[in-house]
Amino acid sequence: MRKNDTAPLPALLQDAGVALALLTRLPLPRLPDHAFARQARAAWAWPLAGLAVALIAAAAGALALAFGLAPAAAAGLVLAVQIAATGAMHEDGLADTVDGLWGGQDRDRRLAIMKDSHIGSYGVLALILGLGLRWSALSGLIAAGALTGPLVAVAALSRAPLPLLMTALPPARPGGLSRAIGRPGRDASLAALAFGAALALLFAGGAVILPALAGALAVLGVAHLARIRIGGQTGDILGAAQQMAEITLLLGLQAALSG
Repeated sequence: MRKNDTAPLPALLQDAGVALALLTRLPLPRLPDHAFARQARAAWAWPLAGLAVALIAAAAGALALAFGLAPAAAAGLVLAVQIAATGAMHEDGLADTVDGLWGGQDRDRRLAIMKDSHIGSYGVLALILGLGLRWSALSGLIAAGALTGPLVAVAALSRAPLPLLMTALPPARPGGLSRAIGRPGRDASLAALAFGAALALLFAGGAVILPALAGALAVLGVAHLARIRIGGQTGDILGAAQQMAEITLLLGLQAALSG
């Protein structure tokens, strides 16, 4: 077993499995315990989790269209499958982040609100607006005949900056998912960006470039707010960053491909 850990292919496969186990709720073969010691270094594979979720959701959307459902209905099913496949972890992060960053008067109170399992009015509104924008953009893309390519590009690219966010900002609280994973470091972060960009270009072509730049600005905005309001990042901040990137990318691709 120790010999296999040093072999490139098994290590890469283990990293892929760790990424899927961390970022999805998909049924997976049991991974050896020592594989999770590589959680930070395995962050390069996070775009792969987006690829898996997107392909399953795209299959559901294509099936819906084959049965004659309207683009809006197919888009709703795509979103439902994505949420089920990820356990709504990113949506939960968005809601908690908005509740905390806007509902608390100081750093400690903001972190306490983000940790609380209850959702406030800011979080509810963020979920409604976020899902509404994603649904609208997906409906437009499907109506324009574009589903799998943009969906994979967005899913991969929206997860690609998260390791860099973890590396650039310290954990904001002593415990939590973000600290448990560790800081991926420069190499894993750059590899995740390159992997996500390669998948996006492969599946969506040059149309994804401008939306990607807008998505990067959205992630930078979340990072800036996290730094000044809570002094770092948490798992909720990462979820919010993914959601903001996804929304921005979907809207940008919908405008580019439907025009």
